[in-house]
Amino acid sequence: MPRTISYSQAINEALTEEMERDERVVLMGEDVGRMGGIFGVTPGIYEKFGADRAIDTPISEMLIVGGAVGMAITGLRPVAELQFADFIFNAADETFSKMSKWRYMHGGQFTVPMVLRLPEGATGGGGAEHSQCPEAALLEHPGSHIVVASNPADAKGLLKAAIRDDNPVAFFEHKGLYAMKGEVPDGDHLVEIGKADIKRQGTDVTIVAWGKMVGLSLKAAEQLQKQGISAEVLDTRGLRPLDTEAIFASIEKTGRLIIAQEAPKSGGGASEIAAIVAEEALDLLEAPIIRVGAMDVPIPQNAMLEALVLPTSADIERAAISMLR
Repeated sequence: MPRTISYSQAINEALTEEMERDERVVLMGEDVGRMGGIFGVTPGIYEKFGADRAIDTPISEMLIVGGAVGMAITGLRPVAELQFADFIFNAADETFSKMSKWRYMHGGQFTVPMVLRLPEGATGGGGAEHSQCPEAALLEHPGSHIVVASNPADAKGLLKAAIRDDNPVAFFEHKGLYAMKGEVPDGDHLVEIGKADIKRQGTDVTIVAWGKMVGLSLKAAEQLQKQGISAEVLDTRGLRPLDTEAIFASIEKTGRLIIAQEAPKSGGGASEIAAIVAEEALDLLEAPIIRVGAMDVPIPQNAMLEALVLPTSADIERAAISMLR
């Protein structure tokens, strides 16, 4: 029977179950062990597995990612956490080059089976360097999967699948979802990486989203229904691999596409998806694509200004109404 648990508990369960299943799985990062993580996601893991498998690291993103790469290519399956997704730029070479490219640069002599956990997103006053959703930064660095979970069931199932994958996986967790509760299946729950999910069926417009924007898209769809507009919400569950077949199938039905992301509108995953649709499925559309995203400014420290900058369900709703007109 499904159980109702939080997003953070789902991640904790995924880590615990995989560490129990495979002794090669280790957790590492700043304060992930004794403290249980600065967001309280990993309590109990240190007590259960000890300091050799729940490793508290120095404050060095280069060490965390580079160390995880070294562990991965020599037989372990590390799950490394950066305290904020923004800090991938502090470990740019290790993330974009070593993690993503080394399997290919060495002719497949080894794999890099590691997961890089990346808490992302704005939650009310974190400021420009602690509030970003930088998933698209990895798009121009092929070799690593880009996974984003929008609910507890996917958080658990996708993380378990990521840990078992022989490819490096950048696993983005929105900080604003940690307290979100939802049903999670019992047993060895896995979710296929690269497989999109229709969260709501619709016939008039397709809303493609991932992460926290899925919930906002569903809220917008509920409001649109009251106005006689049937919106389909498709959760990509990440950006690479991208389930283009699911996107094309949805817009073939609706003829209209809105892409919603929390990141600034320019240069994000929405732009990439829009380009793919324009190149490969333009004939399916009855209206121009609309992207919904944050303003193209650094995320403000002030919580009220932050709210002004970020995309909302009302923005998605207005985009759909404008498109249908």
